[in-house]
Amino acid sequence: MQLSVAAGTDIGRVRAGNEDNLHAEADQRHGVFIVADGMGGHAAGEVASAMAVEIVVRQLAGLPNVAAAEVPSRMAGAITTANAAIYERTRREPEKQGMGTTVSALVLGEGRYVIGHVGDSRVYLLRQGVLRQLTRDHSWVQEQVDAGHLSPELARTHPYSNVITRCVGANAAVEPDVYQGALEDGDLFLLASDGLTGMVDDPLLKRLLEGRTGPGRMVDALITEANRRGGVDNITAIVVLVARVERAADRTTGEHPAVSHG
Repeated sequence: MQLSVAAGTDIGRVRAGNEDNLHAEADQRHGVFIVADGMGGHAAGEVASAMAVEIVVRQLAGLPNVAAAEVPSRMAGAITTANAAIYERTRREPEKQGMGTTVSALVLGEGRYVIGHVGDSRVYLLRQGVLRQLTRDHSWVQEQVDAGHLSPELARTHPYSNVITRCVGANAAVEPDVYQGALEDGDLFLLASDGLTGMVDDPLLKRLLEGRTGPGRMVDALITEANRRGGVDNITAIVVLVARVERAADRTTGEHPAVSHG
């Protein structure tokens, strides 16, 4: 599998600190990518997002085969393990009560992708000129859109647009959404916190991704545009270009496709 990867996070133009955390790591066989957007006062959001990233990465370490039947349940289990640890910390440390985080995690390998998701960070796929949001926001405005009470356009600017209905760590239990599918040559994945998607709508996201050469320039352009439009929240983006999907012949010949960063 041949991947090109870039990641970046920015405090934005309004917030005093950055409560987002990310992970982006790949080798010749697999990739693990996570965006977590924390919430809670007294730097608790930063603690929650950092814990979630660390725990999910540890739980997903050593995946034998992304195409294996148990991987979706392992992804869900990684997120619920993070939820339990964060929630327990809020019980032990009163100043951390109310902290939580979104988690959007993507693993790639063996021609497959698996996504685990809680909250309103997002995973997109740009394939053959079509940009699709693979995850569904766990938010109040998304529920109103689904019920037909709000249009997607009004939802973007609604006063409750930042109210999420599901997060990691706020309650004793959480139910992650898990998505999976097959990879194709040329697939481009974007993982983003709502500090990006709240500022930059999908048509502009698509233009920025298509108008730049290489994931590094894409990430820079996305963060710059979110800041140019106000930068009211922390901004995090990971871009993963699947230049070539691993094929059976690669394994039999011992070929090791490249992984590039930037």
